Amino acid sequence: MPVKIPPNAADRAPASILTFLRFCVGYRARMSTAATALSRFLTFDRTAWAQLRSNTPLTLSEDDLTALRGLNEELSMDEVVQIYLPLSRLLNLYVRASQGLYRTTHTFLGNDSDQVPFIIGLAGSVAVGKSTTARILQALLSRWPNHPSVDLVTTDGFLFPNAVLESRGLMKRKGFPESYDRTRLVRFLADVKAGMPEVHAPVYSHQRYDIVAGQVQTVRQPDIVIVEGLNVLQAPPHQRDTDQVFASDFFDFSIYVDAEEHDIEQWYVARFLRLVETVFQDPGSYFHRYASLDEPDARATAARIWSEINAPNLRENIQPTRMRAHLILTKGARHVVEHVQLRRV
Repeated sequence: MPVKIPPNAADRAPASILTFLRFCVGYRARMSTAATALSRFLTFDRTAWAQLRSNTPLTLSEDDLTALRGLNEELSMDEVVQIYLPLSRLLNLYVRASQGLYRTTHTFLGNDSDQVPFIIGLAGSVAVGKSTTARILQALLSRWPNHPSVDLVTTDGFLFPNAVLESRGLMKRKGFPESYDRTRLVRFLADVKAGMPEVHAPVYSHQRYDIVAGQVQTVRQPDIVIVEGLNVLQAPPHQRDTDQVFASDFFDFSIYVDAEEHDIEQWYVARFLRLVETVFQDPGSYFHRYASLDEPDARATAARIWSEINAPNLRENIQPTRMRAHLILTKGARHVVEHVQLRRV
């Protein structure tokens, strides 16, 4: 049974985001003077960031962690304790502040309508571990007493169906901004933020590599919605088109999972090899044609897919959105977070 954080644990934590950030400032000595002066972010190593956990209790078991791990990821409990518990605490403070502001505004307006969800956007490259990060945050945030209902929506469901992509010559651009039904994604987020009782998101099957016709994920006014995807932090080019609305316009907080491109490529290839041994063996898999590849051919195939599709998308569309995030998790070659950057308030 999931362990819940008791209400008094939240009450013992510093009461505001500013308190959290004042505590952050104490670790500026770990940063270079030049970086501090020029950056819009406060930067923390693992040790400094871990201390910001304060007294936030660990609410995940080893069994929970096993279920949350991504394919070919060695996520440890130490990573949860040192990285994700402090992040859970920070997000809890943001959500509490947002809830208080919402109540204040509606008291002023004399309106007793239901509170709208707090939306967290989570971006990063293929194979960088953003899906695992999203699942861990969903599990941790749902243990806090003031926001027990946390939904996770992936933007894969907002890809155009393969038939549409094929008709437009975009199958090899799948995952690029133009392969998404951005109008539908923006409408979904607008309805969530408008407090609609039920909002429906399309469902994507990684096995079929396509949208599942007639199947939807229903979001019913949760406390928090985590929206995870490659290009969720996209903004208008040069910020000139002020009338165009993007998914990122609806985010209350955003996270970017970062790493060196060389490391991400290695993780992608390792994951591909694992998929060849497992999921691709299923005759119903879209990629069953790769099931008989030996290791050298599988490596070569993965490297080609990376260089032709994933690397260009990372360089052109995903990585340039990094600095728009409120918080950046930077991983090292061992697939663990080594530095955290938090945008200054």
